[in-house]
Amino acid sequence: MNSQIRDIKLAPSGHAKMNWVESKMPVLHRIRQEFIKEQPFKGKRITVCIHLEAKTGILARVLKDGGAEVAVVASNPLSTQDDVVAALVEHGITAFAWHGATAEEYHAHLEEAVKFSPDLMVDDGGDLTVLLHSKYTELLDKVIGGSEETTTGVIRLRSLDKEGKLRIPMVAVNDAQCKYLFDNRYGTGQSVWDAVTRTTNLIIAGKTVVVAGYGWCGKGVALRAKGMGAKIIVTEIDPIKAAEAWMDGFDVMQMKDAIKEGDIFVTVTGNRDVVSAEHLKDAKDGAIFSNAGHFDIEISKPGLEKLSKKVSTAKPGITEYEYHDGRKVYLLGEGRLVNLACGDGHPAEIMDMSFALQAMAMKYLATNPKLAPGVYNVPKDLDERVAKIKLETLGSSIDELTPEQAAYLDSWNLD
Repeated sequence: MNSQIRDIKLAPSGHAKMNWVESKMPVLHRIRQEFIKEQPFKGKRITVCIHLEAKTGILARVLKDGGAEVAVVASNPLSTQDDVVAALVEHGITAFAWHGATAEEYHAHLEEAVKFSPDLMVDDGGDLTVLLHSKYTELLDKVIGGSEETTTGVIRLRSLDKEGKLRIPMVAVNDAQCKYLFDNRYGTGQSVWDAVTRTTNLIIAGKTVVVAGYGWCGKGVALRAKGMGAKIIVTEIDPIKAAEAWMDGFDVMQMKDAIKEGDIFVTVTGNRDVVSAEHLKDAKDGAIFSNAGHFDIEISKPGLEKLSKKVSTAKPGITEYEYHDGRKVYLLGEGRLVNLACGDGHPAEIMDMSFALQAMAMKYLATNPKLAPGVYNVPKDLDERVAKIKLETLGSSIDELTPEQAAYLDSWNLD
């Protein structure tokens, strides 16, 4: 199949980006060396639907080095880096993506990636999986299985499974400890503020930051904002998470009250209308809204448009909404994932672990082709192996239980 990309001449810049992050991803490098020897994907096709930037480019190359024919497609039209996509094509990988794709182009690219007829697939948000299960069901018989990167995608998978409509095994990489404890907490926590400060060129210290959602991503976002000198308000629907936020030293309130106090808002829930049209009418003049959930539905863009007499671009990455009463509020990255729409995504060292899990999940599925349809956790031994390799690359080591200690922990008689 022919690639559909912006410009192959952009490849040198993409190669430079990937060379830089590759040097910071030693766990994935270790796995690549194993894959080169073992060729676990020989004769197989893998479609990777994910944010297409330098670190995901390394994952695609590792899968190819393991013997696969690889096609990549964007999971978000604003996170695609055209130079990286061009570099991947020069590396022998098929690509269907360009930055700023329209909704029609985005879905056309997804269809091309499905028509690639993969044996295995990596998804990020569930769009590829849903397309296969709705419009291209005839291709599902060939699919051995897939893996899912995000909370939003896992929610969609579990819904499919609950309705008895999931026809392939899917590994919930998002739910692995080496993913959510590091990627969601430290990765999102840092990359959100990298993107916000890069795009706005504003100080965080002294501002009131409202974090909607106190899961692992929300914890990371709140912790980093606190470290930068902000006052933090958390909104939640889960009483346990809300109590945890309070014990962590943050104010907890409903969005209808937080909207009146916040200077910067970050939504990290995966749900829709977390900041609704009703909320937005009470926003402060100058309030900045950003989203770190997968889809651009957490902050009501129709609500913003209805409240505004003028919508314009304040600067690249920032949309200005001027209300009918003269107040102005700002939306970053069109309400899409701010850390990728306005930045480079998570740090390389973090994605090294997440993408190591993805690579291992692909190998797990390839070597277990008879798994029944359903949502699977990453096997514990693979999760722990990624952590052990990470520690080895850091020059660290840990203790092991003695036989006596292991026996003690496994016994009901503690005499």
